[in-house]
Amino acid sequence: METGTATSGTAVPRAAANPVARLFRTLRERALGVAADDHGMSTVEYALGTVAAAAFGALLYTVVTGGQITDALTDIIERALNTQ
Repeated sequence: METGTATSGTAVPRAAANPVARLFRTLRERALGVAADDHGMSTVEYALGTVAAAAFGALLYTVVTGGQITDALTDIIERALNTQ
């Protein structure tokens, strides 16, 4: 551990001698640690994607099975089959 001198002339750890440097060093170490430690991120992303896909599927099913959509699709199919 590096040492420096405080205003009293006694040897103290350099981090304690410069609290601003210690703060920046701590913030940098935490930021790098958070950026490097993302083991669970892919699992969370897959889970959110699955939930979003299920919600979209439920919404699409609700819209398609509604009366107006079913009638419109049936009409389109009947017109396509009855063409000469």
